[in-house]
Amino acid sequence: MRVLVAMSGGVDSSVAAALLVEGGHDVCGATLKLWGGPQDSGCCSVADVDDARRVAQQLGIDHYVFDMTEAFAAEVVDPYVAQHAAARTPNPCIECNRRIKFDRLLARARRLGFDALATGHHARVVPGRDGRRQLRRGADSEKDQSYVVSMLGQHQLAQVCFPVGEMTKAEVRRRAAELALRTAAKPDSQDVCFIRSDQGRAGFLAERLALHPAELVDTSGTPVGRVPALELVTVGQRRGVGHGPDGSRRYVAWVDPQGRRVVVGRAAEVAIDRVELVTETLSWTDEALAEGDEALAQTSAHGRAVPCTIGCEAGRPVVRFARPVHPVAPGQTVALYDARDPDLVRGSAIAR
Repeated sequence: MRVLVAMSGGVDSSVAAALLVEGGHDVCGATLKLWGGPQDSGCCSVADVDDARRVAQQLGIDHYVFDMTEAFAAEVVDPYVAQHAAARTPNPCIECNRRIKFDRLLARARRLGFDALATGHHARVVPGRDGRRQLRRGADSEKDQSYVVSMLGQHQLAQVCFPVGEMTKAEVRRRAAELALRTAAKPDSQDVCFIRSDQGRAGFLAERLALHPAELVDTSGTPVGRVPALELVTVGQRRGVGHGPDGSRRYVAWVDPQGRRVVVGRAAEVAIDRVELVTETLSWTDEALAEGDEALAQTSAHGRAVPCTIGCEAGRPVVRFARPVHPVAPGQTVALYDARDPDLVRGSAIAR
């Protein structure tokens, strides 16, 4: 099988490529040039490209760099800025997976004659019924990345593979060390690739949109303070919003960009029992869940999945939680897992 491996310059994609070579596949590595501006962190920096190229040399495979900076700016960075301006909380890594890696790169792989696209994600694609595919959590629960690929459907799942999904992170690093790969001890990337560490999110956004101060009010509407930039506030946020009169922690319940107000309250006051989903982003890995079906909902990459029921209100899909949960920010991905098989991804959508 001819496999194109998306090599980010990290240890996971390096070992993914090595495993495929060991398996006798015809393997080629590809690294994406995504951000045309200055960067010093995240994936696919100049150093990362060099690491990926050298690992490919060690493995004896060809390596290419694909320039997708224009598509990345238009489909990931610009929407990221626009979402913040609208007081939403985007996830650029998920959008990069949705728009770039498993759309544009996958399409290019097929045009170039490859049978599959492989990445270093800690998730698993396994055979299902009638020749279909299942998307499942990675074997390492601490490093599971099924949440960030939960938008994949049957079309993509039939053409992608995650070679390290059956391994723990410790096993991945041990295998890389055995092969003397230069990425064996390289730290995992934790940052957004287009935001420099010396500027942070605030500095990046300040260069691209106007930031507005906003009034903090409690759930009764009483003013309790101010924040310097409403566009940097996230629903559920704890930091920077002070404490209640009794010393209890406050959390952000809602952001009103038009009124330039941020509503805050104690944990019990801001907890929610339902979240409405953006219909256009609702996707299923296989068969769709129907209204009334039970599932498990996960609202962050490393959050705990909680029981829920799929519903519909005013023609729009909603998730009703079995118990109140921490507020879900508009723009946040909600990944849905099978109620009886918690490792099985059923689909995902973005919170409205």
